[in-house]
Amino acid sequence: MIIEDVQPAVDGGRFPAKRVVGEEVVVEADVFTDGHDLLGAEVLYRAEGEDQWSARPMALFDNDRWRGAFTVTTVGRYAFTVRGWVDHFATWRRGLEKKAAAGQDVAVDLLAGRALLEAAAGRARAADAGILADAAAALGSDAPLPERVARALDPELAALASGHPDRAGEATHGRELPVVVDRERARFSAWYEIFPRSTGPDGRHGTFRDLEALLPEIAGMGFDVLYLPPIHPIGRTHRKGPNNAPQAGPGDHGSPWAIGAEEGGHKAVHPDLGTLDDFRRLVRRADAHGLDVALDIAFQASPDHPYVKEHPSWFERRPDGTVQYAENPPKKYEDIYPFDFESEDWRALWEELKDVFVFWMRQGVRAFRVDNPHTKPFAFWEWLIGEVKREDPHVLFLSEAFTRPKVMYRLAKLGFTQSYTYFAWRNRRPEIEAYFEELTRTPVREFFRPNLWPNTPDILTEHLQEGGLPAFRARLVLAATLGASYGIYGPAFELGERRPRHAGSEEYLDSEKYQLRRWDRAAPHSLRSLIARVNQARREHPALQTDRGLHFHGGQNPELVCYSKATAGHADVVLVVVNLDPRRPQSGWVDLDEAELGLEPGQPFEVHDLLGGARYPWRGRANYVRLDPAQAPAHVFEVRRSPY
Repeated sequence: MIIEDVQPAVDGGRFPAKRVVGEEVVVEADVFTDGHDLLGAEVLYRAEGEDQWSARPMALFDNDRWRGAFTVTTVGRYAFTVRGWVDHFATWRRGLEKKAAAGQDVAVDLLAGRALLEAAAGRARAADAGILADAAAALGSDAPLPERVARALDPELAALASGHPDRAGEATHGRELPVVVDRERARFSAWYEIFPRSTGPDGRHGTFRDLEALLPEIAGMGFDVLYLPPIHPIGRTHRKGPNNAPQAGPGDHGSPWAIGAEEGGHKAVHPDLGTLDDFRRLVRRADAHGLDVALDIAFQASPDHPYVKEHPSWFERRPDGTVQYAENPPKKYEDIYPFDFESEDWRALWEELKDVFVFWMRQGVRAFRVDNPHTKPFAFWEWLIGEVKREDPHVLFLSEAFTRPKVMYRLAKLGFTQSYTYFAWRNRRPEIEAYFEELTRTPVREFFRPNLWPNTPDILTEHLQEGGLPAFRARLVLAATLGASYGIYGPAFELGERRPRHAGSEEYLDSEKYQLRRWDRAAPHSLRSLIARVNQARREHPALQTDRGLHFHGGQNPELVCYSKATAGHADVVLVVVNLDPRRPQSGWVDLDEAELGLEPGQPFEVHDLLGGARYPWRGRANYVRLDPAQAPAHVFEVRRSPY
């Protein structure tokens, strides 16, 4: 009995596949043996800590390829494997059917079948045993031969007998393959990034209480994760001024990523924001509005961080004896010291950094955005995430790793729940289609969960700079519908902030990373109402709550990208068309794959625009669309398959 190529198996089972509670794990395997015997196979699975395996049947679907599934019901880790055996009764039944059809004498064959059924009855319990024993007696009775053959070929009898097989000679795949199961927010989430220090009225430094007053508005837009950049004390040595000026003035606040001062380090809050009690209150109030608070964890220190004096061995020294500051030549970040993860005292450093996560978890935080994880050792993250998950498996990790694809994918395999992506720079239809085909239709989807951000405090793309509010609207719809998880850096995104620091730069002019900003949240051009409608559509339509089921449709106009998402059985289908040109109206015929929409060829159907409310009667593959970016750059259609 041979069992091989069991999937999902990330790197052969070295890393776990990922699911959330309530999802199925669809398992496939090649199961075969020598000769022509028919086989049976099943998936064995169990949650971590369970002693007994549960089993689910597998079915042959293609040339020795078998498929089965089980549902994960608890957060944590699962293991699964595949077992196969020869189904002697099914093999016998197939031969009997062929002989009877050829008019051969099958009296002796029926006696062989009787023996197989008697043996199956001996392995069965209660009612099943009685049915099998009665069938065995019928095959050996004096009833007319056609009646006995008909009884032997009864499909229900075959299923019952195959359910109590002779396990002699069965085989089990040699590896137990892992699955890690997260809470639903790992799969479906909408993130809102905000600097608490910019929430104060009249331009003063904001506090946690000021941010608390904005919670109803943020939740009202449909977000469920409130992401805060670092909230710790900020160093004063080499503090940066506005627009990353190398010298700060007396009233400048510095970069929140220059972590640590005499008031404390990674386990302290900036005193101008409030107290730790104020932060805990914010977390509780956010939870009451359905919001997780996510904290930015940046493993670096300002020159004033207590670690620099208390643990000098945790930092690398330059030849002149000074501490090595962060560099990305030709850029210099004298206000930031990287940790030396390979110092002689690395074990103490690693333990302390793990305790940073544990400290904030004990304040009620269960989601973290990790700054530049690709600049820290892979082994460190695999160890740390494993340790944190043992403390609380509900914790989520978002990887901010804008780096090479293989590095991003490795971090996902090591345990990061979600990851930033290249979405911000995929603007043309071919590159959008190719990138999301990679993320959703290749083995990458088993371990990499994309979180799509059209902008961040570090990224103001040329497309947004030049496209203005129409580009912001289109990128919002793309992010929120191509991906089940997305985020915006707001209110900069809401208000269409698009002034670069200089031509060719993706840095913002007057970046909030280096100074307080006052935002006119009530501005008439705010995208708040559009954001709310988009998020409402996401919450009301399960098809938009998963990265599975994405399918791109054709069309004659390259400036129109058309795609759909559908749940199993097409119970919910959403069709999206976006104008990628922020300057001009675009029109054309979309070429729909009707089967992907759950439609019969030529079937009439109705599309209901979830953003504007309009309804259109459509039929068949070719349907006309016109989108004016100055008004509505996209349609998000609910597909109603009943005839109009």
